[in-house]
Amino acid sequence: MSIDVKMIIVPHTKKLSDMSQRLLMAVVGFLLVVGNVGAEESLSSIPWHHLSSEERRLLEPFVDRWDQLPPQRQHRLRKGAKRWLALTPEERAHMKRRFEQWKALPPGKRARIRRWFHEFRQLPPAVRKQLREKREWFNTLPPERRKALRDRWNNLPPEKRREFRRRFGNERLPNRPLDRPRHPRPHRMPRGR
Repeated sequence: MSIDVKMIIVPHTKKLSDMSQRLLMAVVGFLLVVGNVGAEESLSSIPWHHLSSEERRLLEPFVDRWDQLPPQRQHRLRKGAKRWLALTPEERAHMKRRFEQWKALPPGKRARIRRWFHEFRQLPPAVRKQLREKREWFNTLPPERRKALRDRWNNLPPEKRREFRRRFGNERLPNRPLDRPRHPRPHRMPRGR
């Protein structure tokens, strides 16, 4: 499901400055992204007055239709609001920058990243763990070495990549080039489960 955050927020923010509107859109976008983690089917609705004052402030764009939202969405939004409120100012600034970078990506690139993330989530937990460990190892390398390895991988023909993955036990990985360097995160966010 695709949601245009601007359509949700703008009618409720006519009195805010342009900068405040953009900040609010970034916060709500963040809430939608982090709140999109799987939820249980049997959740009950959350009455608006049961939210803390900080949660109500963050979720204000939803106040008029809060009661019509499915309980799962209410819980996801509340969970996202709690996570946002738990962040330090530096982490919030980092998340805002990352959200702006995400919004700046072309739609096709965002769709590819979503697909890759979905593919990753379908891998067995042991393979995901192995990939995370390899990524951590890769990120410890000096930038020149990472670039050399990335260039070498990108220049391999698809059949050589398949052969490499077979030899090293990664047959289930997609056959695609590494098209961009990962930017190191200053802090790893706790994973909600």
